[in-house]
Amino acid sequence: MEERIKRLLEEKSYKILKAELSEMNSSDIAEILSEFTTKEIVTLFRLLKKDVAVDVFGLLNTTISKDVLNYLSDKEAVQLIEEMASDDAADILEEMPANIVDKLLKKCSENTRKDINKLLNYKEDSAGSLMTVEYAELKSDLTVENAIKTLKKKVNEYETIDNVFIVDNKRKLQGIIKIQDLLFAEKTDIIKKLIHPIENYVTTSMDQEEVANIFKKYDITIMPVVDSEKRLVGIITIDDVVDVLEEEATEDMKKMAAIIPVDKPYNKVSIFETFRSRIPWLLLLMVSATFTGKIIQSFEDKLAACAILTAFIPMIMDTGGNAGGQASVSIIRALSLNEVEFKDIWKVIWKELRVSICCAIVLAICNFIKILLIDKVTTPVAIVVCATLAFTIILAKLIGCTLPMVAKKLGFDPAVMASPFITTIVDACALLIYFQIATSILSI
Repeated sequence: MEERIKRLLEEKSYKILKAELSEMNSSDIAEILSEFTTKEIVTLFRLLKKDVAVDVFGLLNTTISKDVLNYLSDKEAVQLIEEMASDDAADILEEMPANIVDKLLKKCSENTRKDINKLLNYKEDSAGSLMTVEYAELKSDLTVENAIKTLKKKVNEYETIDNVFIVDNKRKLQGIIKIQDLLFAEKTDIIKKLIHPIENYVTTSMDQEEVANIFKKYDITIMPVVDSEKRLVGIITIDDVVDVLEEEATEDMKKMAAIIPVDKPYNKVSIFETFRSRIPWLLLLMVSATFTGKIIQSFEDKLAACAILTAFIPMIMDTGGNAGGQASVSIIRALSLNEVEFKDIWKVIWKELRVSICCAIVLAICNFIKILLIDKVTTPVAIVVCATLAFTIILAKLIGCTLPMVAKKLGFDPAVMASPFITTIVDACALLIYFQIATSILSI
């Protein structure tokens, strides 16, 4: 489909394009548009019906949306912002230069400007920045009849109307009522008697990752957001949480691979931007790896006395790095899911110690047999290699499980303490263990 649209675009067959796009789902259109240049996206975008265009725009990657908004005329951009959900509009405008944002918002209606400015003032990655202010709200002293009339007047303004939030005269959150309960209640019933208590709510300052964990834990689709005085200021819906989970998972994966996260699709990131996101950690890891070289240099005479030891260095270092990586990834994932906390560090260490001992014994025995039968080295050398391997595995797993927990306790992202970083530390430790054991057993 993408190739057909590209061909029709090149042929300027706009009538056919418009007809075919009108039959497609908004999500499919957004997926296809992300593969085109900004100029092509704008051309296709202008062929869509107004309501479809708004839906598609909200589904595009934030970086792409920003580029498209810059390409549109001020009039087109303002119309789009007016039609969008305020939280989606705020996400896009947040990425744009302040002077352009000010210019566009000045041309928006007062209500739109007020809503977006409110969201832009919240800290990035907080519940406040994630929420929408377009929610169904009723006063607790209304009758069912008046409540339904109130909802009907603003039904097109709400992001969702399945759940209606109830507040008092000071806008403090009182409870919630499902729309079906409201429709089947007696007209003269007072809302206050029908509401259900709020089991879960979040504050505007809560981190978005914590919000996502609450959604997952309680299996909910909507969450009210309150300020410090428990006044209702917005809601967060499941579609926003899905975006957060995807964003956090992508960010963690990149950090674990020693890549600085970039908020763009892979095919939209230039060669220089890709290079810039990867080179800092590579430089740091390369410099830190010089310690490994220094250790080998300092034991050069011992290696010369027993050259066969050199052949086993890669195996020991790789196995240690892999063992540390296994532990770190497991703990990083457990931390992100709130399965463990820093207070559990001794439980984690005790568990990983027992796991590492089991792994060390099995690998050392297998390696001992392999060295004697295949490599055909002397028994003392085999003992040195296997003892080093066992101690390295134990140390690597202990380092791998503790560093992410310590990093989180200090306020750093535990994903930074993943395989590349831990492997560098383990390599240096493995060599020190190797040469100390070799010196003791082989007397070199």
